[in-house]
Amino acid sequence: MPKALVFLTNGFEEMETVAPVDFLRRAGVDVTLAAVGLGNDLLATGRNEMVMRADAPLASVAGEAFDLVVVPGGPGHATLRKDDAVLEILRSHAARGARVAAICAGPTVLLSAGLLEGRACTAHFSVAGALTGIRDESVVRDGNIITSRGAGTAHIFALALVEALCGKEAAAEIAASTCLPA
Repeated sequence: MPKALVFLTNGFEEMETVAPVDFLRRAGVDVTLAAVGLGNDLLATGRNEMVMRADAPLASVAGEAFDLVVVPGGPGHATLRKDDAVLEILRSHAARGARVAAICAGPTVLLSAGLLEGRACTAHFSVAGALTGIRDESVVRDGNIITSRGAGTAHIFALALVEALCGKEAAAEIAASTCLPA
C-alpha cells in the first residue's frame, strides 16, 4: 500500500488539505497528517477557522519513507517554509524519487527546499511572481514534482495525486464515484 505524508499547520487551506487526503484514502493510500509548528497539540486551525486533527507530530514520522509528500497552501505555508524538518523531508524524498506535491502557495515551500530550479510548476497567482517556470494550468507535473493552483483546483489536484500513486483507473473510479469528470 502506498504511503503519503501531508503537512498540517495553523492557517492551512481546508479544501487543499481535505480533498487530497480524502481522495488518497479512497484509493487505499495510507495517509499521515503530520502536525507542524503546533507544539504538543495535534489540532490545527485552518484559514477559514475549521479545526483538523493531525495523526502525529512531524517529529514522530520524520524518519519514515513515503511515496508522496503533500504541501497544502494557505497562510500556513509561511510556517512550513521556515521549518527545517519540513524542508529536509521534501529534499530527501525528492532525491530518492518520491513524488512531492504542493498546491496554492505551497510551491513556495518547494522553492525554499530548492526543488523547483529548472522545473515547470503552477501556483496561486498571489505567489506566482516568486516562481520561475510558472504555467497557467490547473495541475503541472514535472518529473516527480506535482503542483496545482489553489482551492478551486483541489479536486483536480487530488485526482492527479491518486493517478500518480495508484494509476489512471483508480483516479477514474474516484472521479466517477464523486461525480467529477475524469
